[in-house]
Amino acid sequence: MLDLFSIFSKGGIVLWCFQSTSEIFSPSVNALIRSVILQERTGNNTFNHNALSLQYKLDNEFELVFVVAYQRILQLSYVDKFLNDVHLEFRDKYKNELQGGRHIMDFDFKTSFDKVLRDCEKWAKSQPKIQMRSFEDSQKSKKTVASMIERKGEEKSKKSVKIVENKNLTNGKVEESPEAEDDVIALNRAKLAQKLASKGKKELPKKSPKSPKVERVKQPRVWELGGGARDLPNLDRGTDRPGDTPDITPDTQLIGQMTGAIRDLEVESEESSSEDEVEQSAQPAAKKSGGMFSIFKGLVGSKALTEESMRPVLDKLQDHLIGKNVAADIANKLCDSVATKLEGKVLGTFDSVAKTVKATLTESLVQILSPKRRVDILRDCMHAKEQGRPYVAAFCGVNGVGKSTNLAKICFWLIENDMSVLIAACDTFRAGAVEQLRTHTRHLNALHPEARHHGRKMVQLYEKGYGKDAAGIAMEAIRYANDSKIDVVLIDTAGRMQDNEPLMRALAKLIKVNEPDMVLFVGEALVGNEAVDQLVKFNQALADHSSSTNPHVIDGIVLTKFDTIDDKVGAAISMTYITGQPIVFVGTGQTYTDLKALNAKAVVHALMK
Repeated sequence: MLDLFSIFSKGGIVLWCFQSTSEIFSPSVNALIRSVILQERTGNNTFNHNALSLQYKLDNEFELVFVVAYQRILQLSYVDKFLNDVHLEFRDKYKNELQGGRHIMDFDFKTSFDKVLRDCEKWAKSQPKIQMRSFEDSQKSKKTVASMIERKGEEKSKKSVKIVENKNLTNGKVEESPEAEDDVIALNRAKLAQKLASKGKKELPKKSPKSPKVERVKQPRVWELGGGARDLPNLDRGTDRPGDTPDITPDTQLIGQMTGAIRDLEVESEESSSEDEVEQSAQPAAKKSGGMFSIFKGLVGSKALTEESMRPVLDKLQDHLIGKNVAADIANKLCDSVATKLEGKVLGTFDSVAKTVKATLTESLVQILSPKRRVDILRDCMHAKEQGRPYVAAFCGVNGVGKSTNLAKICFWLIENDMSVLIAACDTFRAGAVEQLRTHTRHLNALHPEARHHGRKMVQLYEKGYGKDAAGIAMEAIRYANDSKIDVVLIDTAGRMQDNEPLMRALAKLIKVNEPDMVLFVGEALVGNEAVDQLVKFNQALADHSSSTNPHVIDGIVLTKFDTIDDKVGAAISMTYITGQPIVFVGTGQTYTDLKALNAKAVVHALMK
């Protein structure tokens, strides 16, 4: 039973609508428009929202959207056929009005809609039902207890799948039957033995006459310290000795470089436009090795685009995206979305398929990387300060991605903008984690001493050692920051793999108990398919292990090691596509000033070159 069928233009004008109940379905349709159509995620024509399942079809020639909604628990086999039939019926009936742009009119489509629905329901009932094979018909039922007993001295034989014709079936179906491969195994073992024997028969090189054996004596190592044993205490920097002042010489050139908003990321890339690439692709193969679109020169015309005409270009684009470190599944979805968006669109006489597809994909990538919500941490920190509470941000991610280093960069940016920061050392597992944050704190305070800020210490470290409960340390740090009137609390958590359930449960507990303003996922720009797995499982674990009805999942992404990937920037696309959350910071080096904001156009330009 269908709950809703709506036909509306991409401009937002509803042409015709059917509702089987009085329930309001506009939130579901609005969620489809906001999360799928506007975010360029139209590769899959199914979208779930609350208890409804929505399927849609785009008409790119007339700029229309057809949406059908039904209860998710229902299994309606005719929905795809019904959606296509209604689409064709509506186009054929109102083709002249749609070509004239007359969207604001009364479309009397109820009779045609009911007829198409009855025909599709009748078609679904006429389809043969797939029946499951009974246990008596399976090969497992023919196994006896005696055949499964392993006797001493007998080798456990492997089983292969052999397709045999079943004489009892009249429709020519085949079934699989297991059969031992003893002869194949024996033949392979004989070949292996023969190969090993032939290697052993190779002539060994003739040995040269033995030379007199010289006794080797290990020489004592000479330390180039000059002071001998008295210099050994100077090498021990594990603990701060009483009266020892840190030997830190602040780099004054860093001061003042991070004032204000984060600078945009600049990606070095060749200055070449898509028109130049298409023009160069017409050169002979002897002079040019062949660019990305060199084989699509002849694909021009003034007819509507079809899946077949776009498929060679899309396949080439998909390989190009995967080569730039975009996850394979994401690249496939992006190309499918472009095909859905362009199918049926009429090209001009001088428009090529390659140029049109590439331009559409570029627009989609820029749309995906552009944040769908405002992210201004400085403004949020000031707002929290006005409310008399600290702004809290938690950092999470897998091992070795640079959480502590980038936390220190963000801390430097905040104190450059006159924000006092408390770092909560909640990584109570990794050896040296607290000492690393302690060193960063000393360096940051050396760059911004108390004398420059009217006696106020800009960076403090809240630590309780190792082996303690991270959620409890974070709660105490937030309470201490509230009592001490500290502006920002940055929570450093231990690195954990996405499939480690006990550690993911502990992270969910930390977020649930302390309710930070922002949860930042720190990920490497080096990863490809792994980025998808990490983000999906982190989000899923935070949702599963939280007892709240509205769990707090990842709010933003910190992309690290961006300076090591050249133009293979596909991880930014993969992470943003999966979560729908913005990339807030990009780490581009090892110093405190190597922190940038993502420039969507620069990243897409490097990705598409």
